[in-house]
Amino acid sequence: MAFDLAFIWAGIIAFAVLVYVILDGFDLGIGILFPFLKSEGERDLAMNSVAPVWDGNETWLVMGGGGLFAVFPLVYATVLPALYVPITAMLLALVFRGVAFEYRWRTERWKWVWNLAFFGGSLIAALMQGIALGALVQGIEIENRAYAGGWWDWLTPFSVLTGVSVAVGYTLLGATWLNLKIEGEFQERMRKASFGLAIGTLALIGGVSLITPFLDPVYFARWFSWPQMLFTGIVPVLVAFATYMLFTGLRDKHEMTPFLAAISLFVLGFAGIGISFYPYIVPPSLTIWEAAAPDSSLEFALVGTVVLIPMILVYTAYAYYVFRGKVRPEHGYH
Repeated sequence: MAFDLAFIWAGIIAFAVLVYVILDGFDLGIGILFPFLKSEGERDLAMNSVAPVWDGNETWLVMGGGGLFAVFPLVYATVLPALYVPITAMLLALVFRGVAFEYRWRTERWKWVWNLAFFGGSLIAALMQGIALGALVQGIEIENRAYAGGWWDWLTPFSVLTGVSVAVGYTLLGATWLNLKIEGEFQERMRKASFGLAIGTLALIGGVSLITPFLDPVYFARWFSWPQMLFTGIVPVLVAFATYMLFTGLRDKHEMTPFLAAISLFVLGFAGIGISFYPYIVPPSLTIWEAAAPDSSLEFALVGTVVLIPMILVYTAYAYYVFRGKVRPEHGYH
């Protein structure tokens, strides 16, 4: 029963969202860092470090959203009315950010405008993603398989906290990515900035983690009932290990280790959300099976997805392999 089509599709959607968060997270983090870079030359280097892969990273957002619409239509009927504002703001921010990515290289007079658009689009997209997540975690009010809440139910202190947490976490990913891809004094400043961003990210993760179990009795039982604690307790242990690797990697001036450790924090946070949610896809009342489309639709969509996901993974891996190594000033984006 557990490993039926609805369960498989829930895993596929979760995988697509996680890959998007990992890949586009450092991309958005670089945009958030933009105003804090010293010169246009540094901004050029930062943008060039993601130029070959940034649009491919967003493929996973399209796949996650499109897949959700195809296989869990009831989620759209209940979640989208609850989150119209943050989702619309996120999509508009991503549009402005994408336009800024292209236009910034075509002008000198208006470059400051596109710098601002790149920063603003990145920051707003990150904040809205976190706010939407927080609103989902705190629960969507559903009656008769339809959204029954208010227009502003998504905006709460907890959702704002999760929004800030995601934005700061993405900035940490961006700083550790630049530590990996850039050389010299710029790299050293990003390495030092990563220390402060890591402390901020961990403090915010801690705050969200402390509040979440008290939002719903189901969440509390998942984390603090016996013997489930034996299994859920693995997550904070792994978070502590990732934290150790992050700080020691930064201290010892490693390049890859801090980036992988920062990614690990997001993966573990995602795992924590999965532990709290399962089997709900829209907490606290809509399960994976209740929201799923008919099995015939799930089977049809699965056939194409089984072919498509390996192709996207191979393309993504190849793109990162081709553009591996350091980014230097003479490497341009046109």
